[in-house]
Amino acid sequence: MTKFTRRTFAALALGATLFAAPVFAQDGNPHLILTLEDGVVDIELLPEIAPLHVERVVTLTEQGLYDGVVFHRVIDGFMAQTGDVKNGNADSPNYNLAMAGTGGSELPNVQAEFNSESFVRGVLGAARSQDPNSFNSQFFITTADASFLDRQYTVFGKVVSGMEAVDALEKGPQEQNGAVANPDRIVKASIEYK
Repeated sequence: MTKFTRRTFAALALGATLFAAPVFAQDGNPHLILTLEDGVVDIELLPEIAPLHVERVVTLTEQGLYDGVVFHRVIDGFMAQTGDVKNGNADSPNYNLAMAGTGGSELPNVQAEFNSESFVRGVLGAARSQDPNSFNSQFFITTADASFLDRQYTVFGKVVSGMEAVDALEKGPQEQNGAVANPDRIVKASIEYK
């Protein structure tokens, strides 16, 4: 029989604290507010189902890293993808549109947090490579039903207003997988708690 001491319980409590989901100090849910060239998009983030993804986007937004980042891949009737904070910032002197969509942040990748939410119109999803645990900074907003992505990509937010601004984004040709030649950008990204 294992004997539990006060020190054992203290160690267990510390371990649980280190691996617990992130805690957001403000009241209400965090909302990602994207000011685009054609309007403002308000996205309610969902920390109750994807806390690590929400924490990453909140961190990068609060560092100002999404400001100026282009929507490098927009497929009509499917989705609009952005978030390459390394190669996709149109305001950076190192910006190269051909490289947009190939980078992320300096932070480590985030583990998948697949959940039961479906990819309907207006859902915020985590972009990734073939590795399910490769989300870093890029995300997409679905512009139509994309339920074939369910449980393969992490849902971590939903648009509550401003889908008309997403619909107005410059689109890329289907034969080029939606790569946009003259992409729109995020003018300003911020976090509000509502």
